[in-house]
Amino acid sequence: MKFGSSLRQLGREARDTLFLLAAIAAIALPHAQHLPLWASAIVVLVLGWRGLLAWRGDPLPGRIIVVAVVAACIALTALTYRSLITREAGITLVVMLLALKTLELRARRDAFVVFFLGFFLVLTHFLYSQSLLSALWMLGAVWALLTSVVLAQMPVGLPSLALAARQAARTTTLGLPAMLLLFALFPRIAPLWGVPSDIVGRTGLSNQLDFGGMSEIANDDSIAMRLRFNGGARPPLKTLYFRGPVLSRFDGRTWRPADETPARPPAIEPRGTAIRYEVTMEPLRIRVLPLLEMSPQAVGTQLSIDALTLRREADLRWSAPRPITERLRLNAEAYADYRVGTSLPPSTRAANLDLPRGRNPRTLAWAAALRAEPRFAELADDARPPALAQAVMQHIAAGDFTYTLSPGRYGETSPDVIDEFWIDRRLGFCEHFAAAFVVVMRAMGVPARIVTGFQGVDPLEQDGWWIVRNSNAHAWAEYWVEGRGWLRADPTAAVAPERVEFSRALRPAPSALEQLSPALWTQLRQGWEILDNRWQQLVLNYSRQDQFDLLKRLGFSQPDWSALGQVGAGVIAVLTLIGSAWTLRQARPHDAWSRQRATVLRELRALGVPAAAHQAPARWAALLDERFGARAAPAGSLLRSLELQRYAPAQATTAPGWRERRRWLREFRSAGRMLRRNPP
Repeated sequence: MKFGSSLRQLGREARDTLFLLAAIAAIALPHAQHLPLWASAIVVLVLGWRGLLAWRGDPLPGRIIVVAVVAACIALTALTYRSLITREAGITLVVMLLALKTLELRARRDAFVVFFLGFFLVLTHFLYSQSLLSALWMLGAVWALLTSVVLAQMPVGLPSLALAARQAARTTTLGLPAMLLLFALFPRIAPLWGVPSDIVGRTGLSNQLDFGGMSEIANDDSIAMRLRFNGGARPPLKTLYFRGPVLSRFDGRTWRPADETPARPPAIEPRGTAIRYEVTMEPLRIRVLPLLEMSPQAVGTQLSIDALTLRREADLRWSAPRPITERLRLNAEAYADYRVGTSLPPSTRAANLDLPRGRNPRTLAWAAALRAEPRFAELADDARPPALAQAVMQHIAAGDFTYTLSPGRYGETSPDVIDEFWIDRRLGFCEHFAAAFVVVMRAMGVPARIVTGFQGVDPLEQDGWWIVRNSNAHAWAEYWVEGRGWLRADPTAAVAPERVEFSRALRPAPSALEQLSPALWTQLRQGWEILDNRWQQLVLNYSRQDQFDLLKRLGFSQPDWSALGQVGAGVIAVLTLIGSAWTLRQARPHDAWSRQRATVLRELRALGVPAAAHQAPARWAALLDERFGARAAPAGSLLRSLELQRYAPAQATTAPGWRERRRWLREFRSAGRMLRRNPP
């Protein structure tokens, strides 16, 4: 209660300053997760300091102090990022400079600098996230900033925050049609700023795999991609493998891709019916697109990034020329039944047989014992690898293996992590089983490698789309058979068949709300995801092709950049004319009485009468009598009747309608013409 009364007793300058500081905090808050801890701490301290000064009415610090703090911020930024021209360094500096500028709010000019920096910082947030939640938060922040702008344009009195907020909302609403038109027609330009690191993507997929690392990815239940199959029929869940990074090099704990080679990818022989689908992918931040296996031809890219050329590598993954940092929608096709390659180059064979020296001796001895069993001795070269793979799968299914998200850490007591998993503990997630399978197959002389990506989708579609979550992240294996090519083997299907056949991925411990009402939690999450998907499809995925389709509907037979520019220029011209007309209209009096007074003033001044806008019609009549004498009686009588209509008590007269006002003006102009014919 005491705080509320103190807030109401604040002067206007202090109140407006505190409101502006709150708006700045709302703008800077989403950036906190991308800023160094020291930068966030400086922003909090500066905004708190400035708020305390406003609350107490104390003077602002001197320029020397502010300059010293700015120099320290620049030095810390340069030390942290080793540069001042990268995206991260630039945004860090803008956030801190925005906070520091509040220490110089001595004039309206300083306030406008803060406003412009705030609007710019809103835009920079969309470099990190373009989700619906981010857009709603930024919309509220922009509204608060516009309210501060309106307050700065009200130099007198004590206008309420509610009044300024309503004016800001009204102005924004009036600008919405122009914003929508420009959104529909402004050319889509590829991102100009920044290329993030190629280490770990938003989905958690990576160009390397540490033993036990993927179980952490499976705890993330956010959406990785959405699919819509042409024709509407969804393929069986057990066939939905999305191929991502392929890992061949093993150092005893970490798997990495094979060394880059210019080798051509093996031929793919598709079989059966093609699966055609549309997919919307979240930003992966890696150069590999996890497309449905197996895609025998290039995909048709659509939207988001201009001139994206996908390339199929020798290990059959699809790679882009740079990390994918934008949401991407594309159309593709795949075949669930296929054959890949018929011969293996010697370098590729050697890379997929290599094992670190001196590591995992017990697993290698186990593999040698299995390979030496008589049942494999007489098999042909193309039959032996599948038989060995089947024997390993049977060992996993029949053995005391457990599929779990929390197997504990491997390698703390010994560097032989495969031995510890395969022989001792037998607790693991998909990458444990895939890695052990590949090591065993290589130990038996069969080339093998790990494939990472996603497997399966949510069991129920949402708004016509099938959802692939980060919890669907998966690792499986491939092994080579002469004459038949690479064959997929998923050891997880042997120990946990429900994971592959029904997409029942392990889940982390449920939240408190999920435990309280699982059905309500599921409905809330699905409702939000449907809304977010529509935001993505209608807004974020609105592309250059969609713009050309719009031009076709407008009558352009062959829309191109030139047509888009012409329509855009036309729209801008029309908006300019509308804005100019609106400005002229705003400059004119808005009510009928004011317009009538303005017309009368022009007539009187044309007659040479020194009438002023602040004078009443009776005074104008007196001035008219002084100049024209008795000849001014008709015009003077009209002016006195005008004053009576305006200022008489409401019960004594009736307000004239537009016909009466037009008739009065005609009579007054006629009287004025008679006086001009006979000047004094």
